[in-house]
Amino acid sequence: MREAEPAPAKSAVMLAFLAVYVLWGSSYLGIAWAIQTLPPFLMAGSRMLVAGVILTAWAAWRGAERPSGPEMRSSVILGLLMLCVGNGAVTFAEITSASGRVALIVAMTPVWFVLIEWLRPGGTRPTMLVVLGLLLGAAGVALLVGADAFGGSSAAVALGELVVVGGTFSWAAGSMYSRHTPLPRSSTLASGLQMLWAGVFLLLLGSVLGEWSSLDLAHVTARSWGGLVYLVLFPSLIGYSAYTWILKVSTPAKVGTYAYVNPVVAVALGWALGGEAVTGRMLGAAAVIVAGVAMITWGRSAKPAGRAPEAEAEHA
Repeated sequence: MREAEPAPAKSAVMLAFLAVYVLWGSSYLGIAWAIQTLPPFLMAGSRMLVAGVILTAWAAWRGAERPSGPEMRSSVILGLLMLCVGNGAVTFAEITSASGRVALIVAMTPVWFVLIEWLRPGGTRPTMLVVLGLLLGAAGVALLVGADAFGGSSAAVALGELVVVGGTFSWAAGSMYSRHTPLPRSSTLASGLQMLWAGVFLLLLGSVLGEWSSLDLAHVTARSWGGLVYLVLFPSLIGYSAYTWILKVSTPAKVGTYAYVNPVVAVALGWALGGEAVTGRMLGAAAVIVAGVAMITWGRSAKPAGRAPEAEAEHA
């Protein structure tokens, strides 16, 4: 039986959340750039495979224990649910949908977190404050994107967005599963193995869909190469490693708040790098989203009456 690990420093937790908030918020732009001239699933698979090789090699060099059979099985399942289905769905949707539309759909992820946590055996019923925070955060993202995001969708756009809905559930289910399944003690190794398997699955999917025939390296632009390199180094290596770590040390509702913050980051990057105007609606939406995040955090931090201390520690 493994000894209980000491509680992480608050500064480390804050930096990990910041990495997930900012780096994953920037990934929408990175994906859009990368798939301009690279086949989507081959791009996503290459991104995951390269990042996975780097992380597993680093973990091995640092002396991480070899994964057991159950730990490897869990890595395969999580790689499929979270990174192949979850992240692959976002990549697929950005072929036809603007990043704001995709970000709006991804914002439903915290809803799945709360519902899965509630319905699972021995789960926790959400407080009214958490429910209100979820609704407020969703309203803020809707305000950010605007009502015009819901009109005039073509069949291809509608299909991509339905795929993202499934992807958000798959991501949340995988995240919750990771809290109750054996994983390598090294968070770096756990992240690397999941990325390796996701890379294999995505490359196989791209091959089945015939993407190799559309890959023309001579016509891949510098922007697409830059987007791919950025996705490997920052959202994948740093952002996902931070995410797998905070899943161990924080609550599902807190972790899920990234889905509300990411659209705000995307708007800021669009203004800073894409010359997009920042309107009053965008600033108002940002305020509403932050308020929703705060309500979820406060609601999940409150200790329900009569709850055993050890049960509380499990969700700390």
